[in-house]
Amino acid sequence: MDALPDFAQILDAAARIAPYASVTPVLRSAMLDALSGAELHFKCENLQRGGAFKFRGACNAVWSLSDGQAARGVVTHSSGNHGNALALAAATRGIAAHVVVPEGAVRAKLEAIERAGAVLHRCAPTQAAREAKCAEVQRATGAELVHPYADTRVMAGQGTLALELLQQVPGLDALVTPVGGGGLASGVAIAAHGVDPALALFGAEPLGADDAARSLAQGSRVTSVVPDTVCDGLRALVGEHNLDALRTHRVEAITVSDVETVAAMRLLWSELKQVVEVSSATVLAAVLQQRQRFAGRRVGLVLTGGNVDLDALPW
Repeated sequence: MDALPDFAQILDAAARIAPYASVTPVLRSAMLDALSGAELHFKCENLQRGGAFKFRGACNAVWSLSDGQAARGVVTHSSGNHGNALALAAATRGIAAHVVVPEGAVRAKLEAIERAGAVLHRCAPTQAAREAKCAEVQRATGAELVHPYADTRVMAGQGTLALELLQQVPGLDALVTPVGGGGLASGVAIAAHGVDPALALFGAEPLGADDAARSLAQGSRVTSVVPDTVCDGLRALVGEHNLDALRTHRVEAITVSDVETVAAMRLLWSELKQVVEVSSATVLAAVLQQRQRFAGRRVGLVLTGGNVDLDALPW
């Protein structure tokens, strides 16, 4: 289920999730416009159900299932927003959700996943352990795997936020999303170019987890990066198909340091009055770092989530 969605599948996803997902607002700040020299439009997915854009993809996956599949429930591995989103989406259909979580995950995010009604399964903090535990749960329950980013249904759901943003703010010159596993960036790229093929697309990536930037630069997927960043939502390596989409849609990667990202996070809290998590702030950090490139342009920035551990703020 990891082929890339096409534009028609993203349109279908938008119709499918419409009864459940929130239409999130787009916010402006005169101060941030002045600081960047650009006209910034912030798509506030931190105000989505579950506090992150991931509800869109999870909801599309859950409601794409046949009744027979749905009855057996869904399973995923996630240390945070995707697990929470899948649990909430499963609840809209009244089915079971199993979430495999690595040891050491952010406590506030795990509590949110449990509150949303999922069964937690713990594992060691490696990709191999996550996948092995997922397979074990699948064998025991027959649950459908909904991968956090390498799933066509999930990518299609994430892409719906671009359709929404481009209806809310027609005529954008550029669109910036964070890049982790690439489910959001690839879904948004396909959707955005389905609406406006000339739109310039950018992916903001932490310098300490810059595998997508390296992969795009050298023309093949780099898997040797060991993530070292405060952006806990962007530590996953970019998926193979996701990388194909970034390449096809000429998404340009901009890498930002944790220092730049935390400074941008403070600005978003103080100027937009929005609780956003540090991974979201990479988009503003990228625009501020590359002022000349964005000067005078109308730029959409996706604020991906607001699930912050208030006891562990990075300042």
